[in-house]
Amino acid sequence: MDASRLLAAGAPASVGEPWLNMLIFGLFVGVTLFVVLRASRNNKTAADYYAGGRSFSGGQNGTAIAGDYLSAASFLGIVGAIAVNGYDGFLYSIGFLVAWLVALLLVAELLRNTGKFTMADVLSFRLKQRPIRIAAAITTLAVCLFYLLAQMAGAGGLVSLLLGINDKAGQSVVITVVGALMILYVLVGGMKGTTWVQIIKACLLIAGAAVMTVWVLAMYGFNFSALLSDAVVTAGGNEAILNPGLQYGKNATTKLDFISLGLALVLGTAGLPHVLMRFYTVPTAKEARRSVVWAIWLIGAFYLFTLVLGYAAGALIGPDTIKAAPGGVNSAAPLLAFELGGPILLGIISAVAFATILAVVAGLTITAAASFAHDIYSSVIAKDKVSPETEVKVARRTVVVIGILSIIGGIGAQGQNIAFLVALAFAVAASANLPTILYSLFWKGFTTKGAVASMYTGLISALLLIALSPVVSGDATSMIQGANFAIFPLKNPGIVSIPLAFFVGWIVSVLDKTGEDPAKQAEMEVRSLTGVGAEKATSH
Repeated sequence: MDASRLLAAGAPASVGEPWLNMLIFGLFVGVTLFVVLRASRNNKTAADYYAGGRSFSGGQNGTAIAGDYLSAASFLGIVGAIAVNGYDGFLYSIGFLVAWLVALLLVAELLRNTGKFTMADVLSFRLKQRPIRIAAAITTLAVCLFYLLAQMAGAGGLVSLLLGINDKAGQSVVITVVGALMILYVLVGGMKGTTWVQIIKACLLIAGAAVMTVWVLAMYGFNFSALLSDAVVTAGGNEAILNPGLQYGKNATTKLDFISLGLALVLGTAGLPHVLMRFYTVPTAKEARRSVVWAIWLIGAFYLFTLVLGYAAGALIGPDTIKAAPGGVNSAAPLLAFELGGPILLGIISAVAFATILAVVAGLTITAAASFAHDIYSSVIAKDKVSPETEVKVARRTVVVIGILSIIGGIGAQGQNIAFLVALAFAVAASANLPTILYSLFWKGFTTKGAVASMYTGLISALLLIALSPVVSGDATSMIQGANFAIFPLKNPGIVSIPLAFFVGWIVSVLDKTGEDPAKQAEMEVRSLTGVGAEKATSH
């Protein structure tokens, strides 16, 4: 029986064989845990734990970046968005991909040359340490927490379809298991183990998507037009799914909302702390550049696959069936896998989906832990009078705390809008982090007061505008039903909060008469552009 008939027949608890899904997932966890244990044997220094000993090549790191970036939202969310909203869903893919050009051209190499372990290393290079590190750690933790909530809540939502668990208590158990596994991976493996998990997961995810894409195209004689025609027929003859505007073209507000979302997606990647941290795991700036080029090719290929898979899900399953399934729009990819290859393919895709969540939360957790241990504890509390071993111990304890918080938050966020949480993470990163990073790297007149003002303005304005938007209240799909305090009409704050953070950073720096050390500015400029002195600073 195909997926649509199975769901229509009143058996929505699960699709496929839950025991098979669990078996395949268990095999994956076993293999990756073995890899993590093998990788962790050389975790002796802070550079080993935070940056994998800077031992990864550009190709390896680029694959890991793809594994870090292609989250559950990328795979399940975008396929579902294209299946339901057609062309407008694919705009997410375009935004996520174009963002990497910003990362490649503006930040990758320069960050690798000036930093050591975290984003705050770069920002505090020529500015005052204490206020900058505190602000950078707060924004890093905020971005990581929202991203973590999205992934953990995604784990709970997916399980209703993949394992046949429909009650919240059962989903809470799954979220707890995913969180416990994440803590174990990061505690044992550090960045080295996490990187290998991300490489394995990226290969599986891209290979799985490629197999499904070729399978679908073969069904239609490799005629993409025939697939699109079938998608229109299944959608009840609605040709709007092939044109822009089905979701974002309804009125002036939705069009403005799309521009705001696009700004957040394109500019957010270059400010995501867990992506920026990956640039420190390679030995040279040249390898950092190669990493991003590798990532662009892999991520670009994957997002092309999502276009085919999204329309295939629309054609073979149907938007109405997808929306009615447990897990809603996020169920499009698993349903398509079941339609194509039955329980075996569904089991593999479900395992890859769980692996995706596991790898992404591991990357986020080690970034948040490094930010607290390196930026707050070591640099601010202990004032750099702490050994690398002690710093790593603090990072490990922070991992446990963050893991527990993300489990609790994930359980609390069940049934909430997961795409909103991911978009919020991008909006916060673009507002709070990117202006300060670019000003630090490219503007000699930038001051500490300007940096702190820009970061806090971006963070607070993004969070405040989201809280006052239709996403939280006043709409049929809002997080808080029955309430209406939506003063801000847009669902994404980027169009206001990003320019505001840039402006505040500029105006405060211009008005600040204290200035900064010209020698440190000159040293940062030389190092960021040439890499001179970078290796000496990072090889302890």
